[in-house]
Amino acid sequence: MRRLALVLSLIAGTAAAAPNVPFDNIDGGPLSLDQYAGQLVLLVNTASRCGFTPQYDGLQALYDRYKDRGLVVVTVPSNDFRQELATGEQVAEFCAINFGLTLPMTDITHVRGEQAHPVYKWLAEEHGFTPQWNFNKVLLDGEGNFVAAFGSSARPLSRNITNAVEALLNK
Repeated sequence: MRRLALVLSLIAGTAAAAPNVPFDNIDGGPLSLDQYAGQLVLLVNTASRCGFTPQYDGLQALYDRYKDRGLVVVTVPSNDFRQELATGEQVAEFCAINFGLTLPMTDITHVRGEQAHPVYKWLAEEHGFTPQWNFNKVLLDGEGNFVAAFGSSARPLSRNITNAVEALLNK
């Protein structure tokens, strides 16, 4: 399997933050990145029937390790790679039963192409980042600015990710 390289790009003060367009929360209602203002956000496009699905355990562990210091991990189930269950209800049940997730989760959302959620369109247009597969990870700082992107094969507790999180939390 082709390994996606780590892309690290510190943002200058003139860069625009992620657009404030809410996602649909998997439990109903909106899920806005603005509700996490002042916190780091790791945004991860996920799928329930993917070889990388076991990374849910690592995402939960990463969240548990850093949540009290200001990191939130937001999962974005997507069927753009044809590996997601049919409904948000099925995804929520699958994640609860198999992984015991307590992470914020959007409903099934497009992350590529014309139908992509505005946050993912912003990532593509402003930062040249489009998920190439499931479990791509994007780190946003406390102001919603793009900091880094990590490919599918980057495990949630890998040094690349934890070092980036620690560096921002220690600022």
